[in-house]
Order: sequence, then structure tokens, then C-alpha cells
Amino acid sequence: EQTKILVVDDEARMRKLVKDFLTNKGFSVIEAGDGEEAVDIFFAQKDISLVLLDVMMPKISGFDVLDILRNTPETANVRIIMLTALSQPKDKERAESLGVDDYLVKSQVVIGDVVARVKHHLGMQ
Repeated sequence: EQTKILVVDDEARMRKLVKDFLTNKGFSVIEAGDGEEAVDIFFAQKDISLVLLDVMMPKISGFDVLDILRNTPETANVRIIMLTALSQPKDKERAESLGVDDYLVKSQVVIGDVVARVKHHLGMQ
């Protein structure tokens, strides 16, 4: 069975890049274009293993999505990696205080790094 990953980003180009790469690595990928859609998908599909989450999005920010998922018993243990343009230490600290598993800054990583972190958090080599 394929591991399901939810990619949440309001930039379609970014979602496609990440989706194509992860799909090629054998993952099943679902996309959401904003935080509200992400939360809806999450509660409709209970078998998502990991979320790649942007921060600055319309409707509900990534920080709020993280907070909702962490404070809901059914989703409290899902792996969440923030993939964001926000490089300030205060943003990373906020994400960590909300319980993020990993925090990657878009300008500082290449797609291969993202996949490596996904595999790491899913316990895969």
C-alpha cells in the first residue's frame, strides 16, 4: 500500500514540483491549495501519513493548520513538515512550539532534501 502524503501550498507550481517528485518515489500524493482545504481533506481521509505544509496561505495559515491537527486526537500524531519561505528564527520557534516535526525553508533546500526528510520522518531509508 502506498504511503499517502498531503502537500499543502497555495502555489500550484510548487505543489506540482513536490507531487511529481514524491509520486516518482512511490508515494501517493494529495494536494490542497489552502489551509481550509487541507483540514477538510485531512478529516475526510483518515490515512494520511505525512503533511508537507506551507505557512503563508489564504483562509487558514499553515500555523493554524498545524495547531488544529496537533490538538485533534485523531490527527495528533501525523508527521508534519513545514516547507515555507519564512526563514526567521521566530517563525521556526512558533512552528516548533506548535509541535511541527520538521521546518524547511524553501530557499535553503532542494527537492531531494525534502524527499529525504519525508522518508526520515516516515521511518524509511
